[in-house]
Amino acid sequence: MPAITAPDITKLERVPAVLESARQRPVREVVLAPYGLEGEGFPVRRAFAGADLTDLDPFVHMDQMGEVEYAPGEAKGTPWHPHRGFETVTYILDGVFEHQDSNGGGGVITNGDTQWMTAGAGILHIERPPERLVASGGLFHGIQLWVNLPKAEKWAPPRYQDLRANEVSLLASPDAGALVRVIAGDVAGRRGPGQTYTPMTMLHATISPGARLELPWRPEFNALAYVLAGAGTVGSERRPIEVGQLAVFGPGDAITLEAAPVQESRSPTLEALLLGGRPIREPVAWYGPFVMNTRDELRQAFEDYQAGRLGRIPAISAAHHTPDHIVESDPEPTDG
Repeated sequence: MPAITAPDITKLERVPAVLESARQRPVREVVLAPYGLEGEGFPVRRAFAGADLTDLDPFVHMDQMGEVEYAPGEAKGTPWHPHRGFETVTYILDGVFEHQDSNGGGGVITNGDTQWMTAGAGILHIERPPERLVASGGLFHGIQLWVNLPKAEKWAPPRYQDLRANEVSLLASPDAGALVRVIAGDVAGRRGPGQTYTPMTMLHATISPGARLELPWRPEFNALAYVLAGAGTVGSERRPIEVGQLAVFGPGDAITLEAAPVQESRSPTLEALLLGGRPIREPVAWYGPFVMNTRDELRQAFEDYQAGRLGRIPAISAAHHTPDHIVESDPEPTDG
């Protein structure tokens, strides 16, 4: 899991120690991500399955793609498909992925790179492994996060951000036992390169065996920790957590993670994706590739897609991603 690392973590700027007066966020729940298949059949873990949508707000969906070692000819992606009303964030830890969209955005990302696509008013896109990876096989591991947009921004023009690994801000914990990559938002004044419509923070932390990471956390944000690899504990109450599990924190000013003293050989460190955002607290109507506020807006999105108003691609495939579920909610304000 290379992502982006530092030759000497002790030379990095340190995250300031959390004040003793800070309120540690308690752990509301720890849920296990089930396995599924996405796109043309690549394996994923549904990171948010089982969690309450109101606790996730402003995030609506996240897949851990892989970790999988493809044999030659096995690597798969997604066909052309539409989106409206939210942003997709694709973060690659191992392997290579290509992106192309109907707005002219696109490129190839690899270890530690991120593609941030604002679907906004509507876009078509495709994600797939490059031909060389399909031919040779190889390791693939990444994350795709869906970030909701508030009603006022759902009709924003589509936008594409190509965030390279070397643009990410790197910080060390006070004792240099943990490396923190700031992809979006800020930690202790250090900002990541991602530009967001919804105020949020996205971090990737690598915590050495037995080390503890305490981070200040904006009290108006919610707080989530998803374990990509390894094992440890979360919260001041030290709730056990391991790969494929999501921790949902309650209110407070700081979050804590600690790596188990002994890790399995495949995962020498605790790897966690840390997310926080200002809850939007608006009705959510979600069906397949569209995240809107009402059923009528969903119906309009499908009609606009079928009429070609979300963009056109030469020889576009009629196939598109449409999960067999619909989610509707009218979230009440939460403490997270």
